[in-house]
Amino acid sequence: MRPVLRVLWEDWADRALGLPRYETAGAAGADLRANLPETQRGAGLELAPMQRMVVPTGLRLEIPEGFEAQIRPRSGLALKHGLTVPNTPGTIDSDYRGPLGVLLINLGTEPYRVAHGDRIAQMVVAPVVQADFLTVEDLGQTARGAGGFGSTGKG
Repeated sequence: MRPVLRVLWEDWADRALGLPRYETAGAAGADLRANLPETQRGAGLELAPMQRMVVPTGLRLEIPEGFEAQIRPRSGLALKHGLTVPNTPGTIDSDYRGPLGVLLINLGTEPYRVAHGDRIAQMVVAPVVQADFLTVEDLGQTARGAGGFGSTGKG
C-alpha cells in the first residue's frame, strides 16, 4: 500500500500549479515546483553563481510516521545549469509541519533565474527505520576492517 502524504496549501500559494506529481509511471521522485509569493511571480528569483537560496513550494506536508521525504536535485538542472540541492538528499521528517522549501545552490558560472511554476527538485518518499544504540567493548570483525575512504579500490 502506498503511503499518503497530507498536503496543506499556504494561504498565498498558487494552487493552479497543482500538487507534486510523478511525471512518468516509473518515476521514483515527484516533481516539486517553485510556488512564489504573488509579488515575486513576475520577476522570479535569481541565483548568482555560488549563491544559496530557499525556494518556496507553497506547501506544508504531513508525512506518515515511519516515512521521510527526501529532496533531491533534478538531473537536467544540475547538468545544464549547475543548479543542485547542497544538502542532498534533504530530509523532511514525519514530525515537521512547517513550510516546504527547497534549498538550491547555483554551482554554474552564470546567474540562474527560477521562474514561478518551474520544476526545481524531486521528492522521494522512503521508509525510515530508527535504530537503537548500544555501547560495547569491541566490534565484530570483517574482511574490510577499518579501511576507510578509497580502501576498497581506486578512488
